[in-house]
Amino acid sequence: MSVKTKDSAKFSKETYLYWYELMLLLRRFEEKAGQLYGMQKIRGFCHLYIGQEAVAAGCMTATKPEDTFITAYRDHGLAIAKGVSAKSCMAELFGKATGCSKGKGGSMHFFGVKERFFGGHGIVGAQIGTGAGLAFAEKYNGTDNVSLTFFGDGAARQGILHETFNLAMTWKLPVVFICENNNYAMGTSVERTSNVIDIYKLADAYEMPGDIVDGMSPEAVHDAVNRAVKRAREGGGPTLLEVKTYRYKGHSMSDPQKYRTKEEVEEYKERDPIDYTRDRLLNDFKVGEEVIEEINERVKKEVEESVKFAEESPWPSDDELLKDVYIQEDYPFIID
Repeated sequence: MSVKTKDSAKFSKETYLYWYELMLLLRRFEEKAGQLYGMQKIRGFCHLYIGQEAVAAGCMTATKPEDTFITAYRDHGLAIAKGVSAKSCMAELFGKATGCSKGKGGSMHFFGVKERFFGGHGIVGAQIGTGAGLAFAEKYNGTDNVSLTFFGDGAARQGILHETFNLAMTWKLPVVFICENNNYAMGTSVERTSNVIDIYKLADAYEMPGDIVDGMSPEAVHDAVNRAVKRAREGGGPTLLEVKTYRYKGHSMSDPQKYRTKEEVEEYKERDPIDYTRDRLLNDFKVGEEVIEEINERVKKEVEESVKFAEESPWPSDDELLKDVYIQEDYPFIID
């Protein structure tokens, strides 16, 4: 979905409706995933995206379907936003054969080749280099597609970031590096990891454009990503965006969250992007309560159907164990 407006601060009612429904779907999906994890129907690692939905929403309206997304292990929200179905995502969490990674990846390794979503990566920072590789493939093949490469504030301290930034700028790769800074790398605050707490400033060493973005605002995310994507498409190379967001839940399901106060969490919830978008629709666009309720019911049904689909799907068969280990046939970026 694309948005074209004369004034970047003003968006159409349709855009706010899209943002509201998408963010609500991501929120309700994650809430249900957390509930099912507590029931032990979902096992292993599980990192929820609750609170960060405006990042996915703003990125979607600023990009085109052919653009690639790649992220770390907090991947449910971006996968669904990119078009990977809620059913296949829930089935993956259950470890079922109908999952988006055939039940072999679980929470941290969602994947969707058709949707141009390339993971879900469990190794901290690994996707930064891979995202630049996706951008290199697009440039090599002569497309105008852009790679949106997401990582957290913890991954910003990995060495691969600097190696990747250097090559991405040298080769002017069409990549937008998006740091979803939710303040804590597991339980370690940004302030405790480096003397440089403004992550966007890391771009300065490579003469790369960098900016800081309000990640609780879908408008702000859209505008920043739109500028960066335009630059990349026109051959200007990469941009680093530090998107200041917040996760309402723990780093993972086992996180006791003793490193932050309840007051801090509540303070961020007062700026909740879903509540904000709903209020804009009701107050500024005079959308009726019945329209909001229709969206709420549609989202509720989609999540319920995803659980039913996962419950009823088969487990992977034994002969799947050694498949897809080294190479996937018909991979779109293989060069003859």
